[in-house]
Amino acid sequence: MRYRIGNTPDELGEPIGQGAIIGAAVFSFVLGIGFVIAGLRSRHYWLTLWGAGLSLASAAYLAFTLLGR
Repeated sequence: MRYRIGNTPDELGEPIGQGAIIGAAVFSFVLGIGFVIAGLRSRHYWLTLWGAGLSLASAAYLAFTLLGR
């Protein structure tokens, strides 16, 4: 098998930056709020609980990350 000159198979490349992880946490926070609203309107309370946990975990991560700097 041939490889390109200069690339080695052991190099994994650039790691994901902190901005992508913070973006995913913001998206999860908004998605969790949407789950809470959808769960309350449709009376699927497991969805409400799931959304509340997701939004609380995302908010805790964002607070820890943004205020810890």
